[in-house]
Amino acid sequence: MTGPQAACDPPADRRNAWEFGGLGWDIFYLVVFTAVLAIVLTSTPGSTVLAAAAMVALVPWYLLVGRPLWTGGRAGRFQPAIYVIGLFGLFGVAQSQNPQVWFLAFAISPQLFAFLHERVAMVLGVALNFFAAGLQVWRYPTAGTAAVAFGVAAAGGSFSVFFGAWVTRIIKQSQERAGVIDQLEATRTELAAAQHEAGRLAERQRLAADIHDTLAQGFTSILMLIQAAQADLDGSHPRAGRHLDLAAAAARENLGEARALVGALSPAQLAGSTLPDALRRLSAAPGTPESFALSGTPRPLPMATEVVLLRVCQEALANARKHAAAHCVTVRLGYEPDAVRLEVSDDGAGFDPDQVSGGYGLGGMRTRVAEAGGTVTVCSHPGAGTQVSAMVPG
Repeated sequence: MTGPQAACDPPADRRNAWEFGGLGWDIFYLVVFTAVLAIVLTSTPGSTVLAAAAMVALVPWYLLVGRPLWTGGRAGRFQPAIYVIGLFGLFGVAQSQNPQVWFLAFAISPQLFAFLHERVAMVLGVALNFFAAGLQVWRYPTAGTAAVAFGVAAAGGSFSVFFGAWVTRIIKQSQERAGVIDQLEATRTELAAAQHEAGRLAERQRLAADIHDTLAQGFTSILMLIQAAQADLDGSHPRAGRHLDLAAAAARENLGEARALVGALSPAQLAGSTLPDALRRLSAAPGTPESFALSGTPRPLPMATEVVLLRVCQEALANARKHAAAHCVTVRLGYEPDAVRLEVSDDGAGFDPDQVSGGYGLGGMRTRVAEAGGTVTVCSHPGAGTQVSAMVPG
């Protein structure tokens, strides 16, 4: 059994197994009610009329007051208590006239679990059985009747407690697993989006590198050859010189277009900016206090190398903010004679790099740097912070 359904039911294939819906409860209640009413109507005539009348009154009470509690209708603050009181009252009247009405508890107990806390429902389920037993003894005050009635009540109450606790535990486990599945699906969606974005950026970088290394270099070479031809002519062939001037202008124009494409396909952080400036801006982002230090003399690097270092810094800073709970993060960029070193260190929680099989983006970081001919070193210990160092030729 479960609590009130949400206003918007989940799709049929995602509905919880215990959520029968309003129609399911209606059918179950109708079957039990009809069976018990038939038993009552065929019982001793003297006890039939009042018992049957009380049972019939349970139908509108269920439809108008009880059913909205678990089928998504609006329920008042005190409506559950009012419904339970009325339920016990009408059941008590019918039970006091005919002991066979006790079978109606099979339909009443599930209703309690449908809209009340499981502990309250179990207590009321036990109380319902002993209430019926008390009415039975009140009507037939003998020792034998009391023994049978309270014995049945104890058995029914015990079953209600243990079965209710078992079903409740199953429901909670299912809800927890549903939450885990939702988290996994959300993570999978985020991962797919991240992979798509990574693939898109990688393709943009590849195109930028290809254009830089082929078209841009080719137009540069063409322009140099045209300039050499112009120097050799030295004005001796004016007509040929005009054609060479047009060719040189076209080469310059297309070289500019190629360079513009390279700039458009490169990361926005590096557009019109140097690598140290881009890393300095990253370090000044809001959040964890960060600082930037530069050593050596900055020099132009291949676009692919700058992109690799930028991405490594972004990933390391994201890890420090997300996982390390660091108080301070330092970014150091050092230009050495034949290489460039990037270090990102924090004073956070740290971890054991040998125990990391996923997360932190270390695998992708190492792969990216390795493709650029460099290496990544991660130094960290639990409680001792983390230092990520990337060295690439350049």
